[in-house]
Amino acid sequence: MRCCRVRASTSRTDMSGGIVIGSFTTPLSNRFTFDTSAACWAGVRFLWTMPIPPSWAMAIASRDHDLAQAWGAEFRIPRVHKTYEDLLADPDVDAVYVPLPNELHKPWTLAAAEARKHVLCEKPLALDTAEAEDMADYCKRHGVLLREAFMWRHQPRSAALRRMVADGLIGDLRLVRSSFSFAIAPGDWRLDPARGGGALWDVGCYGVSTARFFTGSEPSEVIGRAHFGPSGVDLSLTAQLTFPGGVLGLIDCSFEQPFRCVYELVGTKGAITVPLAYLPPLWPSAKLKRDGRGDRTLRFAGRDQYAAMFDDFARCVAAGNGPSDVAEDGVDQMRVLDRVLKAARSACPIIT
Repeated sequence: MRCCRVRASTSRTDMSGGIVIGSFTTPLSNRFTFDTSAACWAGVRFLWTMPIPPSWAMAIASRDHDLAQAWGAEFRIPRVHKTYEDLLADPDVDAVYVPLPNELHKPWTLAAAEARKHVLCEKPLALDTAEAEDMADYCKRHGVLLREAFMWRHQPRSAALRRMVADGLIGDLRLVRSSFSFAIAPGDWRLDPARGGGALWDVGCYGVSTARFFTGSEPSEVIGRAHFGPSGVDLSLTAQLTFPGGVLGLIDCSFEQPFRCVYELVGTKGAITVPLAYLPPLWPSAKLKRDGRGDRTLRFAGRDQYAAMFDDFARCVAAGNGPSDVAEDGVDQMRVLDRVLKAARSACPIIT
């Protein structure tokens, strides 16, 4: 786990160390602090070595204490806790970020809530809907905020595109199409069904999140088809979602296909294609195509999407607010994922 200060404003970069220093004041304390659970090397290094780093790391804990000490030294993190329990007992920690493997989301979210720490939990929120509901209820009863961490929604590009679609830039929205895939290594933990493995839980969830984000609603019908591997997890999956107002969602995801990361928004008067949709470059763009007007490149402000996510979470905690919109509701997201996977396993549409 790691703990860092975050501020809800433009960050200042410490060029000598590549770490952003910031602060956030809440009625609870003079320092609003995040604790992040170091689950994997790639995730930690990606989070803390972005071109615009999101915050100043203050403390770290890991199941591998030697690794935690190494990271603490490398990133100049002053506090290294020996256990997650020690970190949860730290009185300076107000909130925790939990990017552990999926099967550990529930136990450590409940432990954090028991310690009266707000929780930003990595996607997917849980192994299934029942777990997600238990987590949400437990956090509510303990007076802490729980949110699912979908960083892509907090890009300036995502917010700008949602406004454009709502303002009718491409006419009436009719289709949200998302593709996210990469080839996974044999033996990866995401091939273990007991640990919440499968392409839908890992990358297909982005497509479901995208469709819910731009429609602002829940699907009335889902159809799923999948290729399942020897362990029983979905290696490749496609889903069709039907939303109110005649909007369709088409989602494909895979652990056995080349890298693809794109979504498309199609309306009655045009379409927008969004490359590197969930892993944006420093200066993201999109391609707009409208009948009779040719193609146009849309360019957007660049900002670290993790920093933006932390800032938004911090604002919600400070204000005592819950999820800012339906797309932030991890329990509803989990319900849709469960329905898609059930449809894929049964090869029958699930209608509500």
